[in-house]
Amino acid sequence: MKRCSWPSSELDIEYHDNEWGVPVHDDRVLFEFLILEGAQAGLSWDTILAKRENYRKAFERFDPRKVARYGAAKKRQLLGNAGIVRNRAKIESAVINARAFLEVQKEFGTFAAYVWRFTDAGTLSRDLKRRGFKFVGATIIYAFMQAIGMVNDHARDCFRYKALAR
Repeated sequence: MKRCSWPSSELDIEYHDNEWGVPVHDDRVLFEFLILEGAQAGLSWDTILAKRENYRKAFERFDPRKVARYGAAKKRQLLGNAGIVRNRAKIESAVINARAFLEVQKEFGTFAAYVWRFTDAGTLSRDLKRRGFKFVGATIIYAFMQAIGMVNDHARDCFRYKALAR
């Protein structure tokens, strides 16, 4: 079975074969990928995949309503959590993004309805920034679009390419 060249660890292979590039319309999962892609900035995706379950626990299964309410004490607690990336700006951005995410949901009904209108990472990145989101540069947002299936960047000879091209 031929797959893309980048998956090297068991976690990578599992993620590649079952999640990467599969269209996502569930707002909770979209919020999860938005936060994880931002956390990944400057790090390897392998690092984030290894910490993913810790992120799910620390950020209450990526419930944006709960994360939006995080105050100073909760952010301090997260900074002490060795199971996630302990970066003050990334933790703060998760809370800011949760609040902005909820505003987008109010305006569009769902975050999925909003995000799936875009076809270009740069345009989506600019609009997210305009709405107050953080850690949403064009590179991060392109990776987000790949992860949630807005872009099919599987190699053409990868077994997942044809299945997701439909």
